[in-house]
Formats: sequence, structure tokens, C-alpha cells
Amino acid sequence: MALNTSAEAPLPVGEVSRLIGGWIDRLGAVWVEGQITQLSRRPGAGVVFMTLRDPSYDISVSVTCFRQVFDAVADIVAEGARVVVYAKPEWYAPRGQLSLRAVEIRPVGIGELLARLEQLKRTLGAEGLFAVERKKSLPFLPHRVGLVCGRASAAERDVLENARRRWPAVRFEVRNVAVQGVHAVTQVVQAVKELDELTDVDVIIVARGGGSVEDLLPFSDEQLVRAVSECRTPVVSAIGHEPDSPLLDLVADLRASTPTDAAKKVVPDVGEELDRVRQLRDRALRSVQGLLDREERGLAHALARPSMEHPHRMVDEREAEVDALVARSRRVLGHHLDRADSELAHTRARVVSLSPAATLERGYAVLQRADGAVVRSPEEVAAGDELRARVSEGELNVVVGPHT
Repeated sequence: MALNTSAEAPLPVGEVSRLIGGWIDRLGAVWVEGQITQLSRRPGAGVVFMTLRDPSYDISVSVTCFRQVFDAVADIVAEGARVVVYAKPEWYAPRGQLSLRAVEIRPVGIGELLARLEQLKRTLGAEGLFAVERKKSLPFLPHRVGLVCGRASAAERDVLENARRRWPAVRFEVRNVAVQGVHAVTQVVQAVKELDELTDVDVIIVARGGGSVEDLLPFSDEQLVRAVSECRTPVVSAIGHEPDSPLLDLVADLRASTPTDAAKKVVPDVGEELDRVRQLRDRALRSVQGLLDREERGLAHALARPSMEHPHRMVDEREAEVDALVARSRRVLGHHLDRADSELAHTRARVVSLSPAATLERGYAVLQRADGAVVRSPEEVAAGDELRARVSEGELNVVVGPHT
């Protein structure tokens, strides 16, 4: 139940520790799973001290047990082993320290480990962490390669030597970590995150040599798998040998069967690339030469044509045709002009014959009043009216006399 405390009425540290111990004492025994990171069996001592650690959360707790409890599994349990402990939580008030008093220890078997890994595999797969569309392509020629491996390990040597043999100018950013044991997961995850944050690292290789299922367990840890899935940099998994398949292989952007294979897949072979360049250059040269030969043959064929051998012949032929067309056009134009002139003369003769001037030339005159109107009848004028008479050679002014 809650305690009534205040700044004016605080509880002493000893009282708080005692109360915590009382609460913990009321807890029952629990089954706890973890990895043994420290093991102390002093000769003649009746108590064995251990540290049990959870690699996924990097949390440890002290465990004690009577010697006979540990002796029952001493032949199959050592540091780094995964165990299931049936223990009672205890609180050591003077130091304020929590520990577990184990009454039974059971090693986690291979079959059980594999079953748990299979369950974790299904869970992460359902989240889409292993989906093909999530995987990133590796660069053709990385500027810098990040390498996570054990210190002075065969995996490190295989990757570095093979990569530099293939492409001597390749550069590496190496992170040496524990690749098995209780600290492996934490160190590998930290190394991967550090390399992923470096902008000049184009690809990350996580490499380790072969080993037992227990040795490779860190590379199937959920924390590591999720860390790799969140990387922006492509990650290559090169764990163990061909038969080994930790969960890291599934989440990585590329799986290499061995560390040597990882070097071959990440870095191109300079010799092979030079051969490929030479082959492409030779093929391009052959293509260009073939094109030139084909065009040269086409040009020779074109030059062999009569129009190219005797170009003036075509001009001469066309000149004769042009002269014939010009003569024909002149004849046609002359014919059209003659016919038009004849038609114009006939038309002019008809116009002249029908013109009032022709009538006037025969002795007729046209009378017009002062307003220009033509007089057509004697009744239109009166005696004394002045009229204008138009004749063939000019005009006369006349006065109308009395009507008769």
C-alpha cells in the first residue's frame, strides 16, 4: 500500500530498503531465462555466484545458488550458456541490491533454441522485415566499406585480403567487436549504427567465421535484426559457412555464404573489369569498323552510278529538255497573243461600228439642253430655247425657232 511521506516527513534510506525487501519477500519464485556472463565457483565454498544477462535489453541480475544445485548441471553449463533458472527474488538491504536465489538450473537445449528462433523468424517475417522490396542495391564500386568483425579474426583477414586483391584502392572502416558471448549483440549493434551514420560508408559487411548454433545466436538476436532493418546503408551478412543461416541473413540486403564471398560480392575485380573494358572496346572498334566498311561500300556503289561518273550528261539532257520546253512555251505564247490580237481587232471594229461617234460621222447631230439632257422630241423644247448640238467634228449652240 502507498506510504504517506512528505518533504517534512521523509523515510530514511534504511527504512525504504527494508520496505523494498518486504515487498520482494512476498513475491513467489519465478522461472527466469538469460545468459550466464560471470560464473564464480570458489573451491570449498558452498555457494556459487553467477550473473544472468538478457542480451536483448542489456540487463543483468546477480544469481546465487547452493553448490549442489549448480553441480547438477556443471558439466553442461559454462559462461555464455543460456539457462532457465527457477529462483526466488531476494533483496540485500545493506547494499540495496536485488539478486535471485536459484533452486534449479536448466540449460536451454538446441531444439528449444531452434524452436524459439523459428518463432522469432515468423514474427519478424510477418512484420515485413525480410521482404524483398525492402532490400537495397549495393553500389558498383563503394568508396568506403564498413566491416564489423572479431579482432584479428580469420573473417577480417579474408575480407580485407580478398577485397584488396580484387580492388587495391578499396578503403575500409573496421569495427572490431565480440562476435560471440554475452557482449556480442550490444557491440555488433553499436558498430552497425556507428557505420550507418558515416556518410562516406557505402556498404556494411557483418562477418564472422563458422561456429555452433550457440556461437551464432547473437546474429539471430531480435535487437540486431531490427537495427539492420533500420539502416539506410546496404548491409551484407557474411556469417559462418554455407549451411549456417542466422536471421541476420534474412534481413540483410545481401547474403554472402562466407566472408570471402562477401568481399567478392561487394568489391569488383579490377582484372575482370579491365578485361570487360577491353572486350567492350574491341567490340566497339569492330562495330565502328564494320559501320565504316559498310558506308565505304555504299559510297563506292553510289560513285559507280552513271550519274556520278558523268554528272554533266544529266545536265546536258536536262538542258535539251529545257530548250524544248522554252521553244514550246514561246510558240504557245505567240499563238495565244495572235489569237488575242485578232479577237481584240474584231471587238474594236464592232465597238466602233456601234459607237455614237460613227453615227455622227454620217452627218447626224445630238441635241442637248442646258442641263445635258438629250432632246428626243420637239415637244420637249420651246421656241427660243438654247440647245447644244454635237456633231462629228465638235459642238454648236443653236436656238429653237417657232414650231411648224
